[in-house]
Amino acid sequence: MTFDTLKVNRDGAVLFVEISAPPMNLLGPGLVRDLVTLIRDAEADDGTKVLVFSSADPGYFISHVDVTKVKEYREEAAKLTGEPSIALLFRHLSSSRLVSIAQIEGRVRGAGSEFVLACDMRFAARETAVFSQMEAAFGLIPGGGAAQSLTRLMGRGRALEVMLSALDYDADTAERYGWINRALPAESLGDFVASLARRIARFPAAGHVMVKERVNAIALASVEDFRRDSDLFGENVRSLPAQRRMEAAMARGFQTREAELDLARMLGELGE
Repeated sequence: MTFDTLKVNRDGAVLFVEISAPPMNLLGPGLVRDLVTLIRDAEADDGTKVLVFSSADPGYFISHVDVTKVKEYREEAAKLTGEPSIALLFRHLSSSRLVSIAQIEGRVRGAGSEFVLACDMRFAARETAVFSQMEAAFGLIPGGGAAQSLTRLMGRGRALEVMLSALDYDADTAERYGWINRALPAESLGDFVASLARRIARFPAAGHVMVKERVNAIALASVEDFRRDSDLFGENVRSLPAQRRMEAAMARGFQTREAELDLARMLGELGE
């Protein structure tokens, strides 16, 4: 498998997928295109059972969507789901026969958080992982399923805290809130995830399918709920208030690597 934004290595039935979309792993059309192709090809290959996602950039796992290319990345998602929606792309990953694991170092905000929430399991480096669901800072709802996933994982109060505050959360807090499975020391994270992935891959694929189907029947929101959130984001991201706040953020360095190291502070200083 050869991609522009992903580096893929096979180890038996496990694909180790490293995200590499400089300068800061924005979720734009190129990365969405590659994720669509990866998922489609892996699902068609009976020899693949587990996907492990990590980042080549220690500072950013997936930063968030590229807000200058919303139409373009949504169109790329439609090539897998039939609809221009990364929410439905992410839900497809959750419902896939493949077992997906996110190995998180660096920042996962917005759709980056929603991507790891779509994975079946999430493990993060205690020292470096940073989580945020910051769409409310622009007057928006998360468009990729976070409202569905976070509420189920955290409960109502914590989900509202996370989404309405648009703050950054460290790995220990994310673990306590249920955002991730575990926070682990960075030095042991990779070995732990690789060992778990290989163990899961040794078991029959039929069991993976049945377990995921029954767990998803309880814990995964419906296609209609994901579609509704995606539609609300798509409608409101073009509104004048949202566009004004995005312009103000861009003027302060939004979507630049250095400025987003302290994104929560910047968002808190945006004027009305």
